[in-house]
Amino acid sequence: MKELTLKYGCNPNQIPAKIYRDNGELPIEILSGKPGYINFLDAFNSYQLVKELSEALHMPAATSFKHVSPTSAAVGLPLSEELKKACFVEDIPGLNESPLACAYARARGCDRMSSFGDWIALSHVCDVTTAMVIKREVSDGIIAPGYTPEALDILKTKRKGNYNIVKIDPSYIPETREIKQVFGITFEQARNNSLITPVLFTNVVTANKHLPEHAVRDLTVALITLKYTQSNSVCFAKDGQAIGVGAGQQSRIHCTRLAGSKADLWHVRQHEKVINLPFLPTVGRPERDNAVDAYLSEDCDELLSCWETFFTEKPASFPKEEQKAYLSTIQGVSLGSDAFFPFGDNVERAKKSGVRYVAQPGGSVRDDHVIETCNQYGMAMAFTGLRLFHH
Repeated sequence: MKELTLKYGCNPNQIPAKIYRDNGELPIEILSGKPGYINFLDAFNSYQLVKELSEALHMPAATSFKHVSPTSAAVGLPLSEELKKACFVEDIPGLNESPLACAYARARGCDRMSSFGDWIALSHVCDVTTAMVIKREVSDGIIAPGYTPEALDILKTKRKGNYNIVKIDPSYIPETREIKQVFGITFEQARNNSLITPVLFTNVVTANKHLPEHAVRDLTVALITLKYTQSNSVCFAKDGQAIGVGAGQQSRIHCTRLAGSKADLWHVRQHEKVINLPFLPTVGRPERDNAVDAYLSEDCDELLSCWETFFTEKPASFPKEEQKAYLSTIQGVSLGSDAFFPFGDNVERAKKSGVRYVAQPGGSVRDDHVIETCNQYGMAMAFTGLRLFHH
């Protein structure tokens, strides 16, 4: 198949629409559903991310995509009991025995509100455990290099049999040039084939020169995530997963604030007060997500005033002051940026979210100020020399 006609483009009025290759067959097979224009934008960007992440760290990888940017990406490290509860997967049998399922549980569980209706990409063949995690989430579709028969049967039950399931040829290698049109003008560039390897983290410019193995792993996760995130973008990472992605902002500090606030939310969602909220069994997963968000926000009093709607008993409040005290104990977070930090304010904000390790291209006229700000907090920062803008 060289061409696939789509129902419409980005919007219903944008017809006709299709995807095609000038030379060769499309490297995909549609196993279920009718993926659309935006679905395929998410699919092809997300699969590149997990394929590269898996190859870089030699582990299965998964990502949750929305509107051509990842809400998170992760490799398949086991989940703690607390993290299982925070990700709503504590009842999945044998979860930690499937690294691929762990990767998607982490990616989906990071920013659950943003992941509502996500597009999923997996680096490896989808197994039954991963399919069980996916089955009960609201999702638009999935792309993977394959599916076990049992996993495919599970996924085909979603959306009354119309769930978008795409199989991609893992041996497919795209052309080295990329072409697109904007306003009738053709743009052409070389594909960004720069690899994220440990060599990028050898130019440590701060007084603290120590980048432990787990930091190199997490910085690798952050930079590969950024490589496929709409710019400007900043990514916080910890324990083999992106825990906060700030995408598509016009200023670097707004990227950092957005990513930092998401990282903070990821941490407090693992607090015992949150993971032990006494939800009624009739409360659905999206409603739980909304309730947790309200519980951790300024709307907590309003939520608790109608607690009978969500809980078996009224939970204790979790005041902002208590949340801040808890967050002050978080350490060892890694931070990547797709372009240089122009001011030290980004480092100041990162410190509030427990950042200890930083990777950015460098090249700002204020590099010395940014380095000095890192030195104030004992952070280790590497200049990679590699910008990762993605548009």
